[in-house]
Amino acid sequence: MKPNIHPEMHEVTVHCQCGFEFQARSTKKELRVEVCANCHPFYTGRQRETRVAGRVEAFQKKYAKLAEPKAAEPQAEEAK
Repeated sequence: MKPNIHPEMHEVTVHCQCGFEFQARSTKKELRVEVCANCHPFYTGRQRETRVAGRVEAFQKKYAKLAEPKAAEPQAEEAK
């Protein structure tokens, strides 16, 4: 390796949003993550509560009117 071109590595504590902490190496001094192996649904087998609950239903309710077929509108006859 060439000297003086690589970033300095640090032993850091990674802080997860769920409260779990673990040691890792990084070029940053501090790491904060939203999901870790301790709370990820793939590894735990359970769903995590999300902050976006109800957004899909709100979207479907908002755009339900556009999905309905329009009633046949009478077309105005053109004057000849």
